[in-house]
Amino acid sequence: MRERTLLASQIEGVQRLEADVNDTLELVELAEMEGDSAVVAEALASLRALAEEAKRRETESLLSGEADSNDCYLEVNAGAGGTEAQDWAEMLLRMYTRWAEQHGYKVTMLESSEGEQAGIKSATIQVSGPNAYGWLKTEAGVHRLVRISPFDAAARRQTSFASVWVYPVVDDSIEIEINEADLRVDTFRASGAGGQHVNKTESAIRITHIPTGIVVACQTDRSQHRNRATAMTMLKARMYEQELQKREAAAAQTEANKTDIGWGHQIRSYVLAPYQLVKDLRTNVEKTNPDAILDGDLDDFMAAALAARVGATRSEASAQAQ
Repeated sequence: MRERTLLASQIEGVQRLEADVNDTLELVELAEMEGDSAVVAEALASLRALAEEAKRRETESLLSGEADSNDCYLEVNAGAGGTEAQDWAEMLLRMYTRWAEQHGYKVTMLESSEGEQAGIKSATIQVSGPNAYGWLKTEAGVHRLVRISPFDAAARRQTSFASVWVYPVVDDSIEIEINEADLRVDTFRASGAGGQHVNKTESAIRITHIPTGIVVACQTDRSQHRNRATAMTMLKARMYEQELQKREAAAAQTEANKTDIGWGHQIRSYVLAPYQLVKDLRTNVEKTNPDAILDGDLDDFMAAALAARVGATRSEASAQAQ
């Protein structure tokens, strides 16, 4: 049902876009005939905006995966390196939060573990909105930062790593069976803001699925029972995502990215010193405005990675057919 609704919305959007283009072209012709340069300039600006929208809709047409239309969970984990890596993890969390907000998605913080001096050790957010998983799934992997350390009195250049993992929120129509005997449930005190009750009682929940080693945690609510329910939903989502990996040929590359958080495994490098460059190592897309990227300007990277992933899936399917 959700897929049909989404498809209908996409068709309606394309039809509306086509009508807007035709109306704007007619406006340009009339304005040129009347010599109204101001209206011509305004109409041309509208055409450029429509071209950008058409480009985005073309990319969205690639979102045909089984769970692409779902909301998603996004986890950020600091790599080795103490304060440097933890600060980098927090920068990544802010980057994805800004991207989501700029695209009208709702962001809910589910769990966060603060660093000793700065940043975060780990955090999990839920991103809710159309195609949230489809857009964000290609961001899974290790992200590398090179910069002059703000924590080093000698102002030396440092390299830091953090990992990102993305998995879809499980739809009610998808059934995932979990044996309670396979679970280890731990309670702990929530960290960070949240009031006295959150910090002084063991309301936070961590669930480990022993057969797979999957670990999820939630501390967003004051109620231990509600946190446990949310954590179970996250666990089902992780297990569903794991099953998707087995069925999608392109997911082999994604799984390969989920390795050690360090050298040789990164999907993207963010260099702030000695020069300014952000480069995706899978698609070779480069940007020389890292400040804008870290403020959420990720669409070009996502579109390129999504196109490459869809292309790989089609090539694999063609090879199997032969």
